[in-house]
Amino acid sequence: MNLAYFVLFCAFVAPALASEPKVTIGIKKRVENCPRKAKSGDLVHVHYKGSLQNGEEFDSSHKRGTPFSFTLGARQVIKGWDQGLLGMCEGEQRKLTIPPELGYGATGAGGGKIPPNSVLIFDVEMVKIDPKGSEEL
Repeated sequence: MNLAYFVLFCAFVAPALASEPKVTIGIKKRVENCPRKAKSGDLVHVHYKGSLQNGEEFDSSHKRGTPFSFTLGARQVIKGWDQGLLGMCEGEQRKLTIPPELGYGATGAGGGKIPPNSVLIFDVEMVKIDPKGSEEL
């Protein structure tokens, strides 16, 4: 009986788990001294440049002159960001390649700047981490 359950698991559950989309993370700049890594619930402040696979830029916090701030893991941003920024250190830079399922999917975004089913490329720098539960004075 146990063998039958194992075979069913391998046939139906394992392929579903294996096909789950993932963010590809490239480290552009490491930080030697990292006293704290970004965790779910932290308020993070990041600079970023977003582009399509063809290199066309669709957004940049640098052009606005201020970092973008949000609570990590609170579904305030696309899933690819919530996954790709976990564990970052202040000063670290990453390149995130985000599949459509973890980006804007079949709907696209930005008034047509991001077509449906686009793979997104983000160059991201973690500027500051405000730990969960900390309060600004």
